[in-house]
Amino acid sequence: MLPITAFPESLQKEAEDKAAALDEAILKSGLAPPSRPELAEKIRPVLAFSNFIADHCTRHPDLLPDLSDSGDLSRSYAADDFKHKLSAILKKVEDIDQLQVALRRFRRRELVRIAWRDLAGEADLLRTMTEISAFADTCIDQALTFLYDAQCAQLGTPQNSEGIRQSLVVIGMGKLGGQELNFSSDIDLIFAYPENGQARGPSKTISNEEFFARLCRQLIQVLGKVTVDGIVFRVDLRLRPFGDNGPLAMSFEATEHYYQLQGREWERYAWIKARVVAGDRTAGARLLMQLNPFVYRRYLDYGAFESLRDMKQKITLEIRRKAMKLDIKLGAGGIREIEFFGQVFQLIRGGVNRLLQDRRILNVLALLQRERFIAPRVCSELEQGYIFLRNLEHRLQEYADQQTHRLPTDAADMTRLALAMGYEHPDAFQAELHRHRHNVHYHFSRLLESREPEAADSRLEKTLKGIWLGLVDPPVALREFEIIGYHQPEEVLRLLAHLHDHLSSRTLGAEAKQRLDKLIPLLLVAVSRSQDQVTALNRIFDLIRAIGGRAAYLALLLENPESLEHLIVLTDASPLIASFLARHPVLLDELLDPRTLYAPPSRKELELELRHRIDRLPADLEFQMEELRVFRQTNMLRIAAADVARALPLMRVSDHLSDLAETVVAEVLELAWQHLVKKHGQPVCRLADRDCGKGFVVIAYGKLGGLELGYGSDIDLVFLHAGTPATTRGNDRSIDNSLFFARLGQRVIHMLTAHTQAGIAYETDMRLRPSGSSGVLVSHIEGWRDYQLDEAWTWEHQALIRARAIGGDPLLIKRFAEIRREVLSIPRKAAQLKLDVSQMRRRMRAELLKTEPETFDLKQGVGGMVDIEFLVQYLVLRTANRHPALLQWTDNVRLLQSLLESGIIHANTAHLLRHTYLIYRADGHRLSLQEKPARAPAAKFEHLSSRVAAIWNANLDS
Repeated sequence: MLPITAFPESLQKEAEDKAAALDEAILKSGLAPPSRPELAEKIRPVLAFSNFIADHCTRHPDLLPDLSDSGDLSRSYAADDFKHKLSAILKKVEDIDQLQVALRRFRRRELVRIAWRDLAGEADLLRTMTEISAFADTCIDQALTFLYDAQCAQLGTPQNSEGIRQSLVVIGMGKLGGQELNFSSDIDLIFAYPENGQARGPSKTISNEEFFARLCRQLIQVLGKVTVDGIVFRVDLRLRPFGDNGPLAMSFEATEHYYQLQGREWERYAWIKARVVAGDRTAGARLLMQLNPFVYRRYLDYGAFESLRDMKQKITLEIRRKAMKLDIKLGAGGIREIEFFGQVFQLIRGGVNRLLQDRRILNVLALLQRERFIAPRVCSELEQGYIFLRNLEHRLQEYADQQTHRLPTDAADMTRLALAMGYEHPDAFQAELHRHRHNVHYHFSRLLESREPEAADSRLEKTLKGIWLGLVDPPVALREFEIIGYHQPEEVLRLLAHLHDHLSSRTLGAEAKQRLDKLIPLLLVAVSRSQDQVTALNRIFDLIRAIGGRAAYLALLLENPESLEHLIVLTDASPLIASFLARHPVLLDELLDPRTLYAPPSRKELELELRHRIDRLPADLEFQMEELRVFRQTNMLRIAAADVARALPLMRVSDHLSDLAETVVAEVLELAWQHLVKKHGQPVCRLADRDCGKGFVVIAYGKLGGLELGYGSDIDLVFLHAGTPATTRGNDRSIDNSLFFARLGQRVIHMLTAHTQAGIAYETDMRLRPSGSSGVLVSHIEGWRDYQLDEAWTWEHQALIRARAIGGDPLLIKRFAEIRREVLSIPRKAAQLKLDVSQMRRRMRAELLKTEPETFDLKQGVGGMVDIEFLVQYLVLRTANRHPALLQWTDNVRLLQSLLESGIIHANTAHLLRHTYLIYRADGHRLSLQEKPARAPAAKFEHLSSRVAAIWNANLDS
């Protein structure tokens, strides 16, 4: 706050006159003047800034001494302070007339206090908005309680059909809902009650609808009627269902029915800030939950773009049509533009990212930056603009308690306003105001920018649209395709007609048809630049068939031409990506950000991202499983995109896929553990006379265990525990430890494999556990050791070579490693081992190898990948008791290196096997990206496979 000496003389004199009048009023009343010395330096500037404060304090000379001596001027209120103060006042109130007087006097005191603290620099914007909103909540709630009790005494208590008492729910909308209420604001309210029924009074029975309509009318009058003491709040009910023509209050069922059938886009926008401010808060929370799917779609709602763009256009036209240069709320660069900016993202993304379901715009802007939807500079400029403009709004309204947003035109008033904002000179203030409004309007103008094609493109797109709709003769269509670069125009026309016939046979909404008609010409132009045009078009059209009825996804591609380009590049490179996107179209959103699309995150980044995603969800299994699947698919797409762009070597692709799977499994285990501990208590776990934490470990076998996971791989898992023969502790619903761990294993599998709208997380194979599919799902770790030592087959020990712990209790992870080393180090008879491995390999080849002429099966063929894997496993089992270094790794490449370093195989043999294995993997990987089986022309690998077969024969068939 600037000192009074910084004011021009005219304002100094005005402040002195107001202070003298106030002193005289206090003196005449016989009261002692305010005793706090800190008031002296602030009282004159505050009086200069606010006629509202000066008038009320002078007319009611006890007001300022009371505020000062109580300490209320110099402190922030706690959450319930308004409630406690008003409750004490209303204890003496006996009728509605007294209620109106009490509320208005309460308003006078508390708004003088809030304005004073704001103007004196005692409270920042957030505190000021929060207190004004809390004050409004208290007035509405306690007035409603008084009126409800009085009306129940007169008319009877409203009840539903089962005789359960019914109460009104008051929903605050707009700035009240967002706890951002401004100083002289009206309040936007919607009224509802849970169920229809009746209230039976002493003389007659009325419906709940009539009871609550009467109650609402009384509440509106108590708050909004102008009396000699003023008003409490002007009440605006135009946001209710059916607007001014709608009933004052509706049942929850009727309210939900209205929004399901008739809710419009602007109503979704309005409900973003909805909050229960009074009445039955428990029932109100239930109503908000029921309406949440109307406000926030469970997917990325790019379908809202057109209606939001229309809303933006209306805002722009209103600014142009009306002289709004002086309006800091509705004018260009005003408060409304900042709020619209944030709420656009909320409507489009709020159903997927629940953190965006926040009512406060500053929180939303900060989140948009943190989630990288907007740049830090955009966030900073909008935040600064909002704070500046909202402070300015308060200064304008605190002057005379008028609901104004217009800047003054009088020079003296502009000087006063500049001083209230902390600027000694109006020019400096206006320059800063211009800067903020310019920044805000710039970002608002760029929001939802529509794609404006050049004239030539427009002509071409119109022609292509005509071809798509069958309005252009085939010879003309073929000529157009040749002009834009298609080499097989007849095939393009055939594919286009086939797609049109397919989609015409489906029931598509008008919106989806309209967007398809816009999108197809853009696709035709973009695909014409592909190397293999027909193949690319086929793959893109398959995707369009999959999403054709989902208007939101079509809108996403229309609104983001860059995404369209990425889509074509990726699907052109790999049909696997095309089919993956067709199964999971929610991933189309990933195409928007090439910074992350081609850069798979590290293991640590994966863990942080998944934890962040889960933390923002409610503790609901359905939401969690859906999020896990979207997370897995999103990152699978990133890995595949980097793969086809040749940004990652083969082994790094497998590493990323393995990291992704391990991250998902670890999170699933944590969620399943938390659920069961909450339900049944903590299991008692001990290992080697030491207490364990979770007492549970997940072991990965096969490709995940060997760090060779592919895009379509399932994951082989085994679960082990260290539970004691006791029951869980800390919960009334305790169960046997063994049952706890069995349920934990079942829940982990369910969370990984259950089908949701987003598919599954991972297919899991549990057949490698002791006794296979007939064995218990979760084994005690020491029982598992006994099984491995006494009962396991040789092939189970082969599988154990590729096994590693990927999550769970650190003590069990360590114990598993010890047991693995113990089992694999057992001395074995070479002849029996050779026989077991050879027989298993022959059995596997007989079951899995499908011979085709002139074709080599990269995996199961003679001299193929599995032969190398079996050969490595045989050599490890035969020699590990003498060479413990062989047991450090689980992947074939490093196992071969260990065999070389241990002197088990010669350098030439190690090089050949490693080189051949990587070539097989690379070729198989390339084929999987093309969605082809791992088979190749026999001649291509004849030399390598024969050399591998020779090494096999030398070791296992000799």
